[in-house]
Amino acid sequence: MSSEPATRAGMRPIVMQPSEGRSYTMPAMRAVFKADGEETGGRYSVSEWRVEPRSPGPGPHSHADEDEIFYVLAGTMTVLVGETWHELSAGAFVLIPAGTIHDFENRGEEPATLLNVFTGAFEQNMQAIVDWYEKNPVT
Repeated sequence: MSSEPATRAGMRPIVMQPSEGRSYTMPAMRAVFKADGEETGGRYSVSEWRVEPRSPGPGPHSHADEDEIFYVLAGTMTVLVGETWHELSAGAFVLIPAGTIHDFENRGEEPATLLNVFTGAFEQNMQAIVDWYEKNPVT
């Protein structure tokens, strides 16, 4: 974290090294939050998701009020948008408007990594997601 003075809405600049952030580990994936509600005034969150090979994602779902952006950093990720699955390699971009059913999974043989930008605070959901995976192991 930066020692720079606070700016608009009490926000401060954030500078992190690749291994830094708040990490949440689930059986087939790991999320590392770089900025969320606390740092952004609840306006957006930025996280990195690594999904292991041949692993499902969270399952089809939608967010009532928040848009979601995925940018594939590494590997190939299969992303559901509406009713269509898309095979996306590194450099691919997806904008998912609020209310759109979506999911992601790694059907490949190598780990895949997504950068996620969520318009709203998201991290408060993470402990419930981790708990759900502990009670419902991926098989």
